[in-house]
Amino acid sequence: MLKTLFRLFFSAPQRRNNRPAPPRRIPPVTARPVTPSKEIKPSLTPSQRPQQASIKGRCYVIDGDTIVIAKQHIRLFGIDAPEMDQPYGKKSKSAMITLCKGHSITAEVLPESSYDRVVAKCYLPDGTDLSAALVEQGLALDWAKFSNSAYRNLEPEGVRKRLWRVAAKHEGRYFNRTG
Repeated sequence: MLKTLFRLFFSAPQRRNNRPAPPRRIPPVTARPVTPSKEIKPSLTPSQRPQQASIKGRCYVIDGDTIVIAKQHIRLFGIDAPEMDQPYGKKSKSAMITLCKGHSITAEVLPESSYDRVVAKCYLPDGTDLSAALVEQGLALDWAKFSNSAYRNLEPEGVRKRLWRVAAKHEGRYFNRTG
């Protein structure tokens, strides 16, 4: 008796004639227009968001071509410095710290963006362009693709051989494996 009860409640229903069950009829869905109660505004892409004309304040240096002012990550315009794990990466960051230490930096924001960072031309209070200063020291390269060769004439002789990974990245010959 227990076996019979168990079979009734816990076993899958069996068909007596072993024919497949007829297909279930699903009622058709009629499309109705949806009228939202509030006006829906589309979200803006990063390029459409209104940008500040300039950001001014003390900065925190991330690496040779990235700084933070007022919690805003800023990529320096027109240059490319070595990454921290590459040769001269730490020297590049150290030089940027030395340039910025004790100064209020002015960042003139450009409409471009790079990896969730705004791109800006950054200046010291005396008008020194941080990008130009780093290129003159041989710790960053002009990135002609973005700067239109604005800083190329400031590069010391032989710097492209010394910063070969950065130069190779610009030419599309080298990709950083870590990202």
